Amino acid sequence: MSDFKMKRRSLLQSLSMIAVGGTALVRTRSVQAAVDEATMSVDNWPAMEYRELGSTGFNGSRLIFGCGAALSNGQANHLLAPALESGINVFDVGYRDYYKDAERHLGPFARQHRDKIFVISKAPAGNFSPTEMINTAQARQAADSWLRYVDQSLQELGMDHVDAYYVMGANNPGVIGSDEILKAFDRVKAAGKATYLGVSTHENAQSVLLAAAETGRYSLAQIAITPDGWYNWITRKSEDSTHDLLSLAPVLEKARAAGIGLIGMKAARSLAGRRFGWGEPDAFDRYYPPKLMQSQMSAFQRSYAYVLANGLDAVNADMQHWQHLRENFVAATTAQQLFV
Repeated sequence: MSDFKMKRRSLLQSLSMIAVGGTALVRTRSVQAAVDEATMSVDNWPAMEYRELGSTGFNGSRLIFGCGAALSNGQANHLLAPALESGINVFDVGYRDYYKDAERHLGPFARQHRDKIFVISKAPAGNFSPTEMINTAQARQAADSWLRYVDQSLQELGMDHVDAYYVMGANNPGVIGSDEILKAFDRVKAAGKATYLGVSTHENAQSVLLAAAETGRYSLAQIAITPDGWYNWITRKSEDSTHDLLSLAPVLEKARAAGIGLIGMKAARSLAGRRFGWGEPDAFDRYYPPKLMQSQMSAFQRSYAYVLANGLDAVNADMQHWQHLRENFVAATTAQQLFV
C-alpha cells in the first residue's frame, strides 16, 4: 500500500474518532468519556467489584452484560471485548425464538474466552398464568419444551455446555417447584449441558422466588426489581406500592439462604418510559440518601447503585451503546461507596 493511501486511511480513521468522541463529549460533558469512546478504551475505568453468585461459587462481576436484545441483530457485538477487558465476566443471553440471533452472535466470543467467563442462557417452560394450577401432565410438557430449548441454545451458541440455564419469564410457582422441571434439569446436568439451574421472573416474582428457594435446587434468580420494589414487566409498573426494596429484605435473604444468587433486571426501566423516552426520572429519588443525590450520577445510575447496595449481588443490563456500558459500569463499581 502506498504512503499516500496509508496516510489517507489514518486521516479518515482519526476524523472518525474525533466525530465519535465529539458526540460523547456533548452527551456526557466528560473529556475522559469522549476519549474512551473514541478509542474504545477502558484503561481509566474503576476496578470492577465481584460477588460470589449463590451456590455456583463463581465470583461474578456486579454488572452483567445482557446479551439478549443487545446482540439480537449484532448491533452491540463490538462491546463484548471491551466489556470483558473492563472486568465484566458474566454474559447472559436467551433462546432464539425471542432474542433472534443473540446466541449465535455471542457464540464466537464465548468460545474464545470460555475459561474466563460465566455463560448463561434461558428459555421458558410453558405459558401459564401466575395463579393457574399445574397438573403433572402440564408440568411434564413444560419441562420437555424447556429441554428442547436447551439443545437449541447450545446449537446456536456452538457450545456443548453453558454454566447456567434459566427457566425464563417464570410467573407460576407451581412450574418452578415441580418435580418435572427439577428432573429435567437433572438430565441437563447429567449430560454436561449446564451446571446450574436458574430462574428469571418479572411477574409474580416474589412467589416464584420463594418457590425456587423452597426446592433448594436453584442457584440463580434474575428478578425484576427497583428501589420501589417488584417491577411487573406486564403492567410496566411497580407490583406492590406498599413494599419497597428495603422492606423486601426478608424475602431476598430467604432466597440467599437457599443458595440463590440474586441478579436484578429492569432496575431503571420505569425511568425511561415505554416510548419516545417519556418516563419518570425522579420516580425513585425519595429513597436515595443525600450522598447519592449529591453525586454526579444520572437517574439510571442511581437506581442501579441503590439496588446493588441493598440486597442484590449483580444487575443485568441491556447495553447497546458505549455510553450505557460506561455509565452502568461506573454505577456498579461505586455503589457501595455511596452508602457508607
